[in-house]
Amino acid sequence: MTEDEAVETFYTEERWQNWLDRVEEEELDPENEESARLLLNLQDDAAIAVAKIIAAYDDGTIDEDRALDELEKVRDIVLAEVDFENEDKLMLIDGVQTSLVPVFYSAEEYIVGGVSEGDVDEFVRAAADAEEGEDLDAALGYLVQAGTRIIDGAKLDIDLVDELEYGLVSEWVNGLDSLQSAMEDPEVVEEEE
Repeated sequence: MTEDEAVETFYTEERWQNWLDRVEEEELDPENEESARLLLNLQDDAAIAVAKIIAAYDDGTIDEDRALDELEKVRDIVLAEVDFENEDKLMLIDGVQTSLVPVFYSAEEYIVGGVSEGDVDEFVRAAADAEEGEDLDAALGYLVQAGTRIIDGAKLDIDLVDELEYGLVSEWVNGLDSLQSAMEDPEVVEEEE
């Protein structure tokens, strides 16, 4: 059995498109719990694919090159431009995509560079400070380091999110929360019919 035969497909364009179709069909209101759950499930589903790639890498089912290749495939699918007529829905999907950016970078960093030294909460605070100073590259860098720690089992204190000003860092931390959930329980989110 070759490495390719031993490994499932981690994510497909069809899977992502099914989620997008649901978003397009439904009346979405971010204040509504069901709408919020749909968007969170879409985000969690992509994070679970990332967690499964990391798990396959960690247990030796796939090597570093294959893991990075699989991450790139998922990232290309999930971060591709979405073509919706509805501007509000486009904004909501954009928010999901934005939240997932540090998830992909954290996974890549974990595979290539290993686990960062440091405290998750400190990285999040440093990212918020960097955002305040308008250094978004540094902010993302801190959250990627936090993400490698989360992949390694460190906990993100979700109460920290309440302290954050709404902005890129709060959206990125939201993505890291999905990553944390996915690492703890990488069960597939069912696409309800």
